[in-house]
Amino acid sequence: MEVIQTPLPGVLHLKPKVFGDARGFFTESWNAQTFANAGLDLAFVQDNHSRSTKGVLRGLHYQLANPQGKLVRVARGAVFDVAVDLRRSSPHFGRWFGTVLSDETLDMLYIPPGFGHGFLTLSDTADFLYKVTTPYDAASDRSLAWNDPELAIDWPLEGAPTLSAKDQAAPLLTAAEVFA
Repeated sequence: MEVIQTPLPGVLHLKPKVFGDARGFFTESWNAQTFANAGLDLAFVQDNHSRSTKGVLRGLHYQLANPQGKLVRVARGAVFDVAVDLRRSSPHFGRWFGTVLSDETLDMLYIPPGFGHGFLTLSDTADFLYKVTTPYDAASDRSLAWNDPELAIDWPLEGAPTLSAKDQAAPLLTAAEVFA
């Protein structure tokens, strides 16, 4: 597995080995030893799967009291995936990193605790899979406005995105509860 450091320290772009032939392909999306050898000694407690249609934007989400590390990938389709540093003490506070994840490349992103996360579905349908390091905690769940002008995320939009009620009501960074 190739591990690529992004401009946000701790957010890693992961390129797994993919073995393909005329029948299709094989790849390991998670192997504890491989990840530990790459410096990612992680314990995941929950796997999640979401399906979205083109133009759906989910995020930016994070858990304040029980922050999650996330290993994200796309099993079908393509998304523009975004991580935002929400650690006020970080020199990268408020900066974002985005990349396309798809079923063609099988690339993954590791987003450590302390970051907001979201994605925009680029294909007609996308199956988005992610492993998390702490369970979902509704009381700790927070959202940040996807279109905050201070963040200036360059979403590759074709018109207005489809948002949940929670994401429509998400605060701007200046009003959001963030990490110390």
